[in-house]
Amino acid sequence: MRINFALFIFTFSFISHSQVVLKADGPGDTYELINSVLAARKTAVETADGNELGNHASFGRHIAEVWDADLNENVFEFYAHINYGNPDKTRTTDNEPVADVDEKQRVEIKTYEPSPDNLKGIIGETVTYQWKMKLPKGFKPSKAFTHLHQIKAVGGAQELPIFTLSARAGSINQLDVVHNNENILASMNLSQLEDVWVEFTESIKIGPNGTYSITIKRVKDEKELLSYFNPNIETIRPTNKFIRPKWGIYRSLKKMDSLRSETVRFADFSIMEGTSVNK
Repeated sequence: MRINFALFIFTFSFISHSQVVLKADGPGDTYELINSVLAARKTAVETADGNELGNHASFGRHIAEVWDADLNENVFEFYAHINYGNPDKTRTTDNEPVADVDEKQRVEIKTYEPSPDNLKGIIGETVTYQWKMKLPKGFKPSKAFTHLHQIKAVGGAQELPIFTLSARAGSINQLDVVHNNENILASMNLSQLEDVWVEFTESIKIGPNGTYSITIKRVKDEKELLSYFNPNIETIRPTNKFIRPKWGIYRSLKKMDSLRSETVRFADFSIMEGTSVNK
């Protein structure tokens, strides 16, 4: 009797995941909640409320937690004010030049150097960011730039964002997905994001030849409004230590007469990091 032996080689992929969720839990202690999740109780908030960075103490905090009837949950509400020619201004904790304060306005939350390691995207990781957003009806973006989300880098060449979701004023206002602050990867009509909750899913494999994908879906019916995928794109620069996200309103004030005070809602932030090893 002859016996045949077959040799089978199995490839195993061991995947580790780390997920951090920031979810509004009701009015009060909003900054404390954000800081505890994103920055290990350091400062993850950049606003204009009269702290050492800001100039608008009379209004109070520029991010609050409010009840949203459409989502049936508490959400974060971001406020950016024009104030009849005296807009909110704030310096960033990233050592932004003083001169930039007069030209830009930001109400943002972020991860950065003091944040836990599992919130910093390094080479070899795949990071997925997910969140919901609702723009007000008639939202007016700046004629220069209005960023609603940024992927920035720390270390080396870190001044310009690697990716941005940027609202752009025009005959038809657009939302652009931008790479390295200049290359528009994808666009959609901004009016599709007004007065309706949408969910963003952004996935980044980090490396000089990484991958990038983003989808935007309407929450109420899961209709896909935008989808983009690039299998070979620089997602971190050679001199960078890690990448990190920012969310909020960051806009130019150079054409202030075209702007208005805005209130933008965000909800259900999620940061998931994963690594895989094949054997």
